[in-house]
Amino acid sequence: MKPFAVFPLHQQQDLARVESFEHSRFLAGGTNLVDLMKHQIESPEQIIDLSGFEQAYQINENDNRVTIGAMVSNTELADFAYQQPGLSLLAQALLAGATVQLRNRATTGGNLLQRTRCYYFYDTTKPCNKRQPGSGCGAINGFNRIHAVLGTSEHCIASHPSDMATAMTALNATVHTQNASGETRQIPVRELYQLPGDTPHIETQLAADELITAVSIDKTPRGTHIYQKVRDRSSYAFALVSVACTLQVKDGIISDINLACGGVGPKPWHAQAAEEYLRGKSATTELFKQAADVELSPAKGSGYNDFKIPMLKRTLVHVLTQATEQQQQHPEHEGAIYAR
Repeated sequence: MKPFAVFPLHQQQDLARVESFEHSRFLAGGTNLVDLMKHQIESPEQIIDLSGFEQAYQINENDNRVTIGAMVSNTELADFAYQQPGLSLLAQALLAGATVQLRNRATTGGNLLQRTRCYYFYDTTKPCNKRQPGSGCGAINGFNRIHAVLGTSEHCIASHPSDMATAMTALNATVHTQNASGETRQIPVRELYQLPGDTPHIETQLAADELITAVSIDKTPRGTHIYQKVRDRSSYAFALVSVACTLQVKDGIISDINLACGGVGPKPWHAQAAEEYLRGKSATTELFKQAADVELSPAKGSGYNDFKIPMLKRTLVHVLTQATEQQQQHPEHEGAIYAR
């Protein structure tokens, strides 16, 4: 790890005192950035330490919305969301991610911005357009079992690793930011991330001086919530594929649905095509298979990851079937299926 300076940030206004963001990185829980610095994938000259950013440790709510500070830990957020039927999808996703120790340290803002776990991104002896633009992509013709099948480009097939971000994409969360000039923005999390195209090193639409201060989620009835994660082992493993779903069925008709998929795209994948195909139609297994085919029609495997396409279809159909059965057996059900 190379030497670096530390700038402590205690409040949003402190951003104006940072002299340069060109070679700086924000440090929240550090569960990803510190690893990247140890591998010298990231070598910032200055760390902007957010541990004293007290106003970002709060979860606030009113009748319409929950606002989660960027420094709220994954453990605290999972505990809060578990008690809220309207956020139970988020609790399921958080509890499916990482280990207890990591969840205690990881933060809401940091989780949204964690980097890919692509082997070629972490191996500095291999080409990687995300780590070193123009160097090539070792994964496309390499061992690409964990890589993306949707939204990729000829320059990058890395997948996004976050369970939490996948759930927040399904819940249509909004990211709140502030920059060094004091300007604020609200960005739907579905629009936060960029596809790799020919610039895979640019992963979000955030500017270098733009700090995530909070994330908000509307309190909207969404019916039954399910987060299904398929992985190589039962804990501490990233998703091969995952599905985040909320579903409302009235008189056998899908009245509302929100779908997002993890492990299959360079960003948490909003399954918008499947949503539009399903909404307003009679809930049947055949319809679910058709919707999955619509969503997966542009999917493209790279060899070792070809299995993800049929696996995601099966997982989508299973989740939709399970949520529909719950809605039909318990009309007006809200939240997760797990017992309280």
